Amino acid sequence: MAQDPVKSTEVNSNKDAGCGCGEINTKSSKSESVWKTYMPITITVVIFLVGILLDFIKPAFFTGNIRLIWYIAAYLPVALPAFKYAVTAMAQKDFFNEFTLMIVATLGAFSIGDYPEAVAVMLFYSIGEIFQNSAVLKARKNIKSLLDVRPDSATVVRNGVTSVVSPESVSIGEIVEVKAGEKVPLDGKMLSSKGSFNTSALTGESVPRTIREGEPVLAGMVNLNSVIDLRVEKKYEDSSLARVLEMVQEASSRKSKTELFIRKFARIYTPIVFALALAITVIPSFIVSDYLFSDWLYRALVFLVISCPCALVISIPLSYFGGIGAASHNGILFKGANYLDLIAKANTVVIDKTGTLTEGVFQVQKIRSIYPEKEKMIEFAAALESKSNHPIAKAILEYFPDIIPSDYNIAKVEEIAGHGMKGLVNGQEVLAGNSKLMKLHQIKYEQKIDDVKETVVIVAINKEYAGYFVISDKVKKDSWNAISRLKKLGIKTTVMLSGDKKSIVDDLADELNIDFAYGDLLPEDKVNHIEELKKDSDNIVVFVGDGINDAPALAISDVGIAMGGMGSDAAVEISDVVIQTDHPSKIATAIQIARSTRAIVIQNIVFALGVKSLIMILGAFGIASMWEAVFADVGVSLIAILNSIKILRKEFQ
Repeated sequence: MAQDPVKSTEVNSNKDAGCGCGEINTKSSKSESVWKTYMPITITVVIFLVGILLDFIKPAFFTGNIRLIWYIAAYLPVALPAFKYAVTAMAQKDFFNEFTLMIVATLGAFSIGDYPEAVAVMLFYSIGEIFQNSAVLKARKNIKSLLDVRPDSATVVRNGVTSVVSPESVSIGEIVEVKAGEKVPLDGKMLSSKGSFNTSALTGESVPRTIREGEPVLAGMVNLNSVIDLRVEKKYEDSSLARVLEMVQEASSRKSKTELFIRKFARIYTPIVFALALAITVIPSFIVSDYLFSDWLYRALVFLVISCPCALVISIPLSYFGGIGAASHNGILFKGANYLDLIAKANTVVIDKTGTLTEGVFQVQKIRSIYPEKEKMIEFAAALESKSNHPIAKAILEYFPDIIPSDYNIAKVEEIAGHGMKGLVNGQEVLAGNSKLMKLHQIKYEQKIDDVKETVVIVAINKEYAGYFVISDKVKKDSWNAISRLKKLGIKTTVMLSGDKKSIVDDLADELNIDFAYGDLLPEDKVNHIEELKKDSDNIVVFVGDGINDAPALAISDVGIAMGGMGSDAAVEISDVVIQTDHPSKIATAIQIARSTRAIVIQNIVFALGVKSLIMILGAFGIASMWEAVFADVGVSLIAILNSIKILRKEFQ
């Protein structure tokens, strides 16, 4: 069973970045009370403000050791956690991190008598941590909502008796009852006549979906109306919901190049900062005539506080996390932040036809049989096609509902990608596929078949041509919008690849305004086309597909997108991005989210480095005080964090 991505995912910059900012552990934070979180800061704020007031009034008693003890009392509640984390980091041989930086800076401020500044630095740092934790939790909200749809139980019908069990204990083939308002616990096939389902948690779609008898129902959907029955087709650990949760979990561990660079940068940057702070303190003693140690130590301490790379180390990963969260809210699953970066740069989109741009809901339009027993030809073909998940195979089965595959002895089935099916049905060798399959097995068929514009499934029995089915598909209403939006986003090249007839592919390309279209392709032909596009180093190629025959193309493209609603398991597993609905316009939405995320990352980098560089220079020359340092550290971090999570509120078409 897929692990809880929220529980297993931690943002811990102390470990990964050489900077301790952002010590976030969802497991522990859940167990911490509000008192533990806010009471130390409250105590510090009260004592600190009273201290500031006393400094202003200047009563006779508030001097010397009393004043020192007062500010130490204000300092300790917020400083003790930092000391704890610093000791832990040092035990792991991590000596240069934010905790040691803050401790050195604040203890140094105490040593030269700047008590309020010392307390202020640690106080505002602690307040910043609370805001940061809140921002991370907000960024996780959309992903955590997936966990809310994970069913805790299943009502299984066994020997006419219902019993409530864990979803993990239900076997394939068992019947599950789902009452109105309940979550569907497992993937299955609808047995009731019809039902209405809320699919928003899985797909991002707010409009209820009607599912009829024989159609698939996915775990995580919410039954809205009457009681329904379904036959389980997958174990819980193999269900769509479990797969989604696993992909979300894995996404958190796949970092973008920018994230990896920032983390490496922080590891090198932090010890350099300590060295520069030491230089600011010591070197002027050799070149400044009126050198005063406390003055230059103060400048070094200001420099230390300013220089902390928190704004970058926290906001950059948070930006990508926010992008992944925004995408999941729109029914799009990125398997890693690195794919956000890649798809943001995409300029070439290659799309499969069947099931992606078209409904993939085929209907049998015509049947021709020259087999002595016409019904046998139909039965054998339908029985063989029952072993395939291809939309064409499903169309044949649905057209002949009286044919029950279990009534036939089906063996040695082989699905030949780009060709069709081969197998034994009741001891008879049956072929069902396109003309390429017939030519592969040297079977002669009626030549007029090649002139048929629609999709044709040719059937051969015992190496003899037996007849054919004419099957048609229709274009998705969303396909026009999809191509239009891609062009508005500046995608320079759109390409359609299909194993379908070239005449059908060309007509659809003209209808949708697709730049290039190629038909009659085998899976390896699709790969060759993508490899040809990738020869141009300027091309960042996105491939979108849904079938098992698309798996090689998905793997070789820069970014592979699977249409998860109807897509095969192979396509979904090998892809980099999964669209949970079957709306091709979500391709453009994915690119929009990725580009917005990238823009936020760049904004944070420029802003953080710009402000910090300016105030670091001012601090080194004694112009900026500890108060400006606090703003440069905590203030810049908070602004960057708030900028990072704004993508969660943004609406995408």
